[in-house]
Amino acid sequence: MRELNKIIVHYAWSLTSMDIGVEDIRLWHLARGFADVGYHFVIRRNSEVESGRPVWRQGAHARGHNEDSIGICLAGGKPDFNFSHFQLLSLFNLITDLATRYNIKEVGGHRNYAASECPGFDVRAWWKTK
Repeated sequence: MRELNKIIVHYAWSLTSMDIGVEDIRLWHLARGFADVGYHFVIRRNSEVESGRPVWRQGAHARGHNEDSIGICLAGGKPDFNFSHFQLLSLFNLITDLATRYNIKEVGGHRNYAASECPGFDVRAWWKTK
């Protein structure tokens, strides 16, 4: 098992009417030349958590931070903050489980590790209030 130090949250830009999951994102990532879906987990609009790349495998979601992180992607985000309450509840539960299981202390959004607005909200501040 690789050493895990952080959880990085992303969004998959999609309109509220779009129901995307790990298989959709896998196809997008394969078309871009990735070996597989880059995220370890995807949280669909209905708040279902889908497994992507196995946690023991390095992700492909945050350049320079993939080797020691777990990537979680929320369906939605733009053009407005369109995550549901239940998606955020699933995110909270997933982060809590992973942080406990792997003794992870650092939780942030993609924007904390790259020049990006992803996932459209301040994950560090959100996580601190939980």
